[in-house]
Amino acid sequence: MTSLSSNQIRSLLGKLAAHIVVALVGLVVIGGATRVMEAGLACPDWPLCYGSFFPKGRMNLQIFLEWFHRLDAFFVGIAICLQFFLSLIYKSSLPFWLPWVNGGIFLLIALQGALGALTVVDLLPSNVVVGHLLLALTLVALMSGLTQRLLSLNEINPPSWWSFLSRSSLLIVIIQSVIGSRMATTWGAQKCLAKGIDCQWLDIHRISALPVSFFIFSFVFVAFIQGGWFRDQWPLLLFVVVLLMMQILLGVLSVHLLLDQPLVRVSHQLLACLLVASLAALSCRRISPSSSLKSKSFDDILLEVCHG
Repeated sequence: MTSLSSNQIRSLLGKLAAHIVVALVGLVVIGGATRVMEAGLACPDWPLCYGSFFPKGRMNLQIFLEWFHRLDAFFVGIAICLQFFLSLIYKSSLPFWLPWVNGGIFLLIALQGALGALTVVDLLPSNVVVGHLLLALTLVALMSGLTQRLLSLNEINPPSWWSFLSRSSLLIVIIQSVIGSRMATTWGAQKCLAKGIDCQWLDIHRISALPVSFFIFSFVFVAFIQGGWFRDQWPLLLFVVVLLMMQILLGVLSVHLLLDQPLVRVSHQLLACLLVASLAALSCRRISPSSSLKSKSFDDILLEVCHG
């Protein structure tokens, strides 16, 4: 049997990490659907559901959402555990930091499981639910960034301005999502729209959306102006812009519909999760030595236009 090369091992782990990112996004969305459908306590015990692995005879939409959320979380945990052990087995052929990063991610997924249990045992306390989402988005960001690093061979780090803008964009999206989660878990938006009370979280979420959007649009604009490798990232940069615009529209629509449409609210959380994954990927992308980093000046751009 032939042994795998270092590049092959990194490629396999990168593909595994990419699949875990997709599973984590699905897990966050299912968790959001569980919360929106008020199914967080549909299974009153943990880790079983009504004392069994499959609550036969009791299944309805709410119980299914909570049960499937736990099942998905179990398989995600197995995949992350597998990734950690593979990085230990092949550590001599991998970057020295990889087993440590995978070990940290493994600890985070264990903590996430503990928070999931606590949400049931303590009957959905707001702080625990918010922490559960924050950790989920952190895992999405880490796995998305790790995927990029594993699939980047013999490449160099981008300049500091790219790292600053991309990672700052990632951070503020996560903060904005946490604010939204706090608003949802305290029923602040519903109270504000129905009775005009406890509007502080809804106001913060709406007002903070403006600087968050402006910062992300600025990051994309600067990347296109710089040209070279930065502009070559246009598919993912354009995807970020589309996600952000749709996110704004869904937020406005959700308030206009008085938060009565579960599909709109779940889609809102899905787009936030995809934004986190996309920005994390951009922040961890590396530059091929053969790529052009030369930035075009505005005079160069005008000359190109003048000469056709």
